[in-house]
Amino acid sequence: MTRFRPCIDLHDGKVKQIVGGTLSDSGPGPKENFVSDQSPASFAEKFRADALTGGHVIKLGPGNDEAARNALGAWPGGLQIGGGIHASNAKEWLDAGASHVIVTSALFDANGKFLPQVLEDLVQTIGAERLVIDLSCRKVGEGWVVAMNRWQTLTDLTISAETLDSLAPHCAEFLIHAADVEGLCRGIDADLVALLGNWGKIPMTYAGGAASLQDVEAVQQAGNGKVDVTVGSALDLFGGTGVRYDELVAWNQRDF
Repeated sequence: MTRFRPCIDLHDGKVKQIVGGTLSDSGPGPKENFVSDQSPASFAEKFRADALTGGHVIKLGPGNDEAARNALGAWPGGLQIGGGIHASNAKEWLDAGASHVIVTSALFDANGKFLPQVLEDLVQTIGAERLVIDLSCRKVGEGWVVAMNRWQTLTDLTISAETLDSLAPHCAEFLIHAADVEGLCRGIDADLVALLGNWGKIPMTYAGGAASLQDVEAVQQAGNGKVDVTVGSALDLFGGTGVRYDELVAWNQRDF
């Protein structure tokens, strides 16, 4: 059954919620929905107290290593880490307390071409059981294309049963942000969730657009109970008004 998984998104060393499609290397910077004055560790401690396992810390660009270590140190083994992870630093982040490392951009060259050998090197370095492959994507035509480099660059991988089948033996989980709806609080991409749920062979977490508890329920329905969900900007914990944190804690504690 679908579970709520927490997130700690880091930008410029602070816990933030931003509109995913506004991340770029140039221009005025991303649109921010929320900037916390609390430490990353305080959020990790709260998630730990409420037994919200399987959450993730995402470093959105440079300047976030100290903040990430702050969160991981508050709950060793309780959170995954993503953002700038590759074969040469993956073990370092596991040693810092991450349960898994989350990898996207390192699996592609600068033009977005998938590099199978890089994935194999990661598996050889840390083991598939400690690796989460991030397949965060953007809508292109009638389908979805994996996007890297803070969702700025489209790759040559599409979200399909064939892609999921080929990658699943090399990782423990998938993480999929629907970048076009991330941070907008206008509802989930139900078609993408349905594609993931119909495949449903290993654990997966979907993020993007959840604005209410009804959207969380919609992930469960569309994903056949096989896709977990993250709620960000709509959550009262992050300054939102659509979903109460205690509702989601109770959701995870319901009888299955």
